[in-house]
Amino acid sequence: MIFKIILCLIFGYLFGCFSTAFFVGKMNKVDIRKYGSGNMGTTNALRTLGAKAGALTLIGDVLKAVIAILFVRFVFFQGYEYIELLALYTGLGVVIGHNYPVWLKFKGGKGMAATGGAMATFDPLIILIGLPLFVLSIAITRYVSVGSLAIAVLFPIWIYFRHPGDLHMMFVSLLFMALAFYKHRSNIKRLMDGTENKIGQRIKIEKNNQ
Repeated sequence: MIFKIILCLIFGYLFGCFSTAFFVGKMNKVDIRKYGSGNMGTTNALRTLGAKAGALTLIGDVLKAVIAILFVRFVFFQGYEYIELLALYTGLGVVIGHNYPVWLKFKGGKGMAATGGAMATFDPLIILIGLPLFVLSIAITRYVSVGSLAIAVLFPIWIYFRHPGDLHMMFVSLLFMALAFYKHRSNIKRLMDGTENKIGQRIKIEKNNQ
């Protein structure tokens, strides 16, 4: 079991290392690491390069979690007794790879699109609550970070009700949440200070830096 968990973490990590925002930036002749927050995620791509780039980044980051988990579910360990737990670990590996890609000196994004993809693939029913929660949180506050943290908190609550008594799954879901809060620690500080950027704010790109 431990060997399978390690394999799933490594497999997920390799998928997570595909930094969609980096390649979308290169398509636009921009090194996204040099603008905005410097994070390689959907929000920074949106603010730096616009809606199309943001959408492409979101789709790519969600899909890498979806594809990795589907491979584990239906190719590598189909029918395995603890397949749902392995799916969780695969998703966790994707998020870690997204946040800390080895080929980019471990500087990645904040992992929320990958987390959303992992949550939705693990249990599609969570979309019915997670998506409205995310959208409503942003609509009310105008802060993407608030919506992201709300989703992070939702996951262990969801596991508690959907898989009551499964402490291992609860542990992994709490790791998802802990990663989200750790990567958003600067956002949390700005929220407390009232200086957090609201959705829709754009970053100016200097042509001579492209």
